[in-house]
Amino acid sequence: MKAADLDILLQEGEGVMLEYKEGLSSSFARELVALANTAGGRILLGVRDDGTVKGIADTNQLRARIQDIARNCDPPVKILLQRIGEVTVVTVRESDAKPVQCSDGYFWRQGAVTQKLSRDEIRDLFRSEGAIRFDISLCPKFRYPQDFDREKYDAWLRLSGITGRPRAEDVLVNIEAAERSGGKLIFRNAGVLFFAKNVRHFFNQAYITCLLAKGADKVHILDRKDFTGGIVSDIEESLRFIERNTRTAYRIEKLQRKDIPEYPMAALREAITNAVMHRDWFIEGANVFVEIYTDRIEISSPGGLPKGMKLSDLGRKSVRRNALIADLLHRITFIEKAGTGIKRMRDEAHGQSCPAPIFEENGFFTAIFYPNPEVRAQVGTRDEPKDAQDGTKTGPSRDQARILDKCLYDSAIGELLAIAGRTNRTKFRDQVINPLIDAGLIEMTIPDKPRSSKQRYRTTAAGRSVIENYEKEPQP
Repeated sequence: MKAADLDILLQEGEGVMLEYKEGLSSSFARELVALANTAGGRILLGVRDDGTVKGIADTNQLRARIQDIARNCDPPVKILLQRIGEVTVVTVRESDAKPVQCSDGYFWRQGAVTQKLSRDEIRDLFRSEGAIRFDISLCPKFRYPQDFDREKYDAWLRLSGITGRPRAEDVLVNIEAAERSGGKLIFRNAGVLFFAKNVRHFFNQAYITCLLAKGADKVHILDRKDFTGGIVSDIEESLRFIERNTRTAYRIEKLQRKDIPEYPMAALREAITNAVMHRDWFIEGANVFVEIYTDRIEISSPGGLPKGMKLSDLGRKSVRRNALIADLLHRITFIEKAGTGIKRMRDEAHGQSCPAPIFEENGFFTAIFYPNPEVRAQVGTRDEPKDAQDGTKTGPSRDQARILDKCLYDSAIGELLAIAGRTNRTKFRDQVINPLIDAGLIEMTIPDKPRSSKQRYRTTAAGRSVIENYEKEPQP
C-alpha cells in the first residue's frame, strides 16, 4: 500500500470494508472481528471519523498490542500492519473459519456500522444465506482491461467525489471492486455489475424490465423496455421510463406554478435502487421489474426478504444481502445510511400527498405505489387525459399529431421538418422536438448523442395513447 492509496481511502469515507479510528480503544477487537466475519477490510488508526488525520505514534508497544488482540480472537484474526505517514494501516483478512468472536461477542459489518449478533444468528446467516457472498466473490471470467468500461468508471468516479488523478487500478482495489493477484487485476462480481462493458455477458439476470400496461393488469402491454447498461445506468433509465409514462399536474401558489408529479419520484428512485441492491443475485432466472398500471406502480425484486427479516421489521431493522453493492451506491449518494430506505419511501409518499406504499413478499419483494389523488383529479388517468385547468379533454395540435404519427416509424429530423413546413433545425428542436421529449411523447433513439447524424425520434407509449385519443375525437 502506498501514500496515494491512503489518500483515496481518506476521501472515500467509512464503509463496509473501511473503518477510521483515532486510537487503539477498547472497541478495536470488535472491529477486527466484524471485518473478519464480513469481507475483510482495513482499519486506519490515527484518523478521525470525518477522515482527517490526527496521527498516532508508531511504537513497538502499539504493534504488539494489535497483534495480541488479533491472536486472542477466536479463531485468531489474520492481519497485516503497515505505516503510511502518520497512520497505521491494519489490513484484516476475511476469515475462512467463521464465525469469529472476541471477548465481547460476535460482530459483523453493515455498511459503516459494526453490528453485534449472537453466534447462532451469524452461523445460520452464513450457512443459509450464501447470497450475501455474491457481490464480493471473484469473477474469473472478467478480463481487465478488455471487459472494463472506462466511461462507466469515469462517471462513477465523478459522482464519488474522489479528487485528483488516481490510477484506476488503485481506486478499483481500494473500493474493493477488484483485487490484485499475480500481477493481474481480478474483479469481484460487484465490480463487474458496475464497470463491465457488457454486464449480461457475465450475469444474464443483470437487467431491469420496465412495463407499461394499458389497464390494471398485464393483459395488454403498451410498452416494454429491458435496460442492460449496468447498475447505475439501469436505475436511471428505469426512473426516466416512469417519468415519461406518468403525469404531472400543477398548482398556483403565490403567483408561481408548482409542478405536482403523479407519483413520489424520490420514493420510486429509492425503491428501484433498493430492488437492485437487495435482490438475490444467485437467482439467475429472474430480474428486477418496474410495472406501471393505470392505478399503481409495482417494483419487484427477486428473492424476497433476507434471512432474519419479516415485513413487520421494515423501517426498523436492516439486513443487507449485498453489502459491497450497497457501499458502491452509497459512495455516489444513490442511497443514504443503512436501514433508512423504507422510511424514506414512506416519508416521501406522505410529503407528496400520495397514499403510503404497500410492501409484499412471495418469493419476490414488491413495493407498490399509488398516485396522488390531486393529480388524478386534474389530469385523469393515462387512458383519459384531462386538461389541467378546466378538466376538459385536450389533445395535440394537428402538426403535433402528424409528428407523433411520423415518429411511429423512427424518423429523422429532416423528415419532421418537412411535415411541419419548417427550415431552421435549431428552432425546431427548441420549439417542437424538445417539448415533445420533455412531455414524454417522443424519445431519441440515441439519447447520449442528441445531435448525431444518425439520430432518430420515436413515439413513446404515452405518445401512441395521445394519437389514439386524437383519432377518436372529432377534429375542428
